[in-house]
Amino acid sequence: MAFEITGKIIDISPVNQVSDKFRKREFVIEKKEAGGAAVFIDYIKFQLVQDKCDLINESFLNEEVRIWFNLRGNRWEKEGRVNYFTNLDAWKIERVSEAQNTGQKPAVSNILEDVPPEIDELSDLPF
Repeated sequence: MAFEITGKIIDISPVNQVSDKFRKREFVIEKKEAGGAAVFIDYIKFQLVQDKCDLINESFLNEEVRIWFNLRGNRWEKEGRVNYFTNLDAWKIERVSEAQNTGQKPAVSNILEDVPPEIDELSDLPF
């Protein structure tokens, strides 16, 4: 299942060559959400793996971006101890300014123009 989020990139790690066949790159976004008079800030870490590591570079730092990602969970066992961990695997990153220039709608919108008009189902009845 794919998810989407928008936030500002605040940290980008270098590519980490974990093994001969696996590499990853991590980055963190700052996600602000208003809750009445307060503003809540979350710092969310994502990872890019394999060829997706090239989707981002230092020029994205402090940029507002839209990220498409998958939620992945794994089980890891060593010396009889079991551990679970979760990764947010990003697979597409787009600068918000680029999306606005291409005329795409924002991911979250309060525009009611797309809502179909209410239909009176009883008005079409023949009696």
